[in-house]
Amino acid sequence: MSSSSKRPAAFLDRDGVINADTGYVHNWQDFQILPGVEDALARLSGAGYQLVIVTNQSGIGRGLYSEAAYFELTQRMTEHLRMSGAPVLAVYHCPHAPESESSSVPCDCRKPRPGMLLRAAREHQLDLAHSILIGDKESDVQAGWAAGVARNFLIRGAYPLTDDVCRRVDGIGHSLFEIVKSTLAPLK
Repeated sequence: MSSSSKRPAAFLDRDGVINADTGYVHNWQDFQILPGVEDALARLSGAGYQLVIVTNQSGIGRGLYSEAAYFELTQRMTEHLRMSGAPVLAVYHCPHAPESESSSVPCDCRKPRPGMLLRAAREHQLDLAHSILIGDKESDVQAGWAAGVARNFLIRGAYPLTDDVCRRVDGIGHSLFEIVKSTLAPLK
């Protein structure tokens, strides 16, 4: 497929970007969508970006909740976002715990590895060279860089950011809405 027929994506981390990161969120009752998220995602979609969520879910690998619970929450989240004008094309997750990295065959999907992004690009004909990524951890943007995502942004929150990463990212904001409104609005 030629690059001209590929579509740009907005790759988004979940916890800390879309919802409050209260630790191992795995049911709808505890899922708190952050202020401005629906509007920000609708703006991204309206600007031509395919919405793709890429999320590490180590709680599954640690046995804190089941993959079935994760899928149930994901279905509720995507339906809510769709009804809010923000249709999510796909959601990818890594169920592996960081401790499993010491195994003889580490996964390729746990961020900072780019496996989820590359898989999404392959399965949905996404143009990484014209895509963006928004996350709240350095591992998010490291995955974006490794996959060849054109522009990578960070939400400043609970996780420390090194000076090197802050210099290399395309922008930093306090929320998804802030990043979309101030940095990406010219792309509409």
